Amino acid sequence: MPPLTFVRQVLAACLYSDLLGDENFPLDVRLRAQRLLQECPGGSVGSYSTLPCGLPYVHQSIAEFITRRDDGVPSYTDDIVIYPGSLKALMIVVKLLTGEEAEHQTGVLTPVPCPHTLPVLLDQVGVTLVPYHLREDQDWALDMDKLHLALKTARGSCNPRAIYISNPGNPTGHVQERKTIENVIKFAASEGLFLLVDEVNQGSVYGEGRSFLSYKKVLFEMGQKYSDMVEMVSFHSISGAHFGECCLRGGYLEAINMDPAVKTYLKVLKGLSSPPVLPQLVLELLANPPMPGDPSYETYRQELVSSQTTLSQNAQRACDFLNTLPGMSCRPAMGGIYTFARLQLPCWFIKEAKALGVQADALYCQRLLEQEGVCVGAGSDNGQLESNYYIRFCVLVPPATLDEILTRISSLQLHLQDNKE
Repeated sequence: MPPLTFVRQVLAACLYSDLLGDENFPLDVRLRAQRLLQECPGGSVGSYSTLPCGLPYVHQSIAEFITRRDDGVPSYTDDIVIYPGSLKALMIVVKLLTGEEAEHQTGVLTPVPCPHTLPVLLDQVGVTLVPYHLREDQDWALDMDKLHLALKTARGSCNPRAIYISNPGNPTGHVQERKTIENVIKFAASEGLFLLVDEVNQGSVYGEGRSFLSYKKVLFEMGQKYSDMVEMVSFHSISGAHFGECCLRGGYLEAINMDPAVKTYLKVLKGLSSPPVLPQLVLELLANPPMPGDPSYETYRQELVSSQTTLSQNAQRACDFLNTLPGMSCRPAMGGIYTFARLQLPCWFIKEAKALGVQADALYCQRLLEQEGVCVGAGSDNGQLESNYYIRFCVLVPPATLDEILTRISSLQLHLQDNKE
């Protein structure tokens, strides 16, 4: 998908300052680039930030963005920490949670399916993944009974200290309603659990009747009984669907009700050097986009609408198509960028996978890549049990590309179903 013109133009002018005088660039682009360069030491993106936490101006823009998003619930710059990507931020926070356990390893309640990067991350920092299974029959909704059961089962074998939430869900595309968010917050409060809330795809909600509600907004609307006691960190990133600047690796966290000393340590843990400058500038553009009346606004708005429309239509198209294939089923997504589809694989194929020592859905992905030239992810990477097989793939692609992907998936799936080996 094409990048946002405004973002790339501002970055271009920041990298090559001669463009500040180029009238082919809209005035607001040049003024924004000039303003951002003024915040950089020496007026250059090649300089280190004077503060290890990054550029104060960017922190202020992020705090103002969060306050607007949450209808006036205040956000403070001291609660925001910028990292080279939300995954890095999550890793640092989880490391803080581990502490010095005398008997049991720290556990994190984790949805299944979960982001494919999460099991590896938890394993790297020595944390036990405590699975709570989402309800596929309810479009991958969170089930509080399963959450309580997961916590009860885990105690004794590990020390559950946190619950991880992905909203909109990665890779399921489920968007949580207010009641669910309230129930999770009450659960965290009653059980003394830290909330880790991944909200990276907050800008890509398209399900009918659904809209994004941040956990922080709901928390503060529940009153001081919860807003003064529940510890929470929320994450956002420039890798989200409507920005998609993944390789620049820019993200931030906002810490709520965290002890000031711990929060200071959180900032120290990210390293001795300041975060890279270019991702910080893109974070500022994410938080402070063109507004009505700005020369770039109409182009920016049209590009966002086009991206969102493509994403919504592609998600529906993929779901409808996969549900017509024998041995496949798919629940409709409400947000995010993935389709997550269930596979019913032939017995002979499952036996072949076992003989090769691999998960059956991983073997399916390998065959799809080798025979059809399509790379998708295996559901076993998302924490799924061995007896359940899934694939995930990104639907934020040009419609013609999606049609080609679906055609090639269909080719392999029909071949496997027809093959009686």
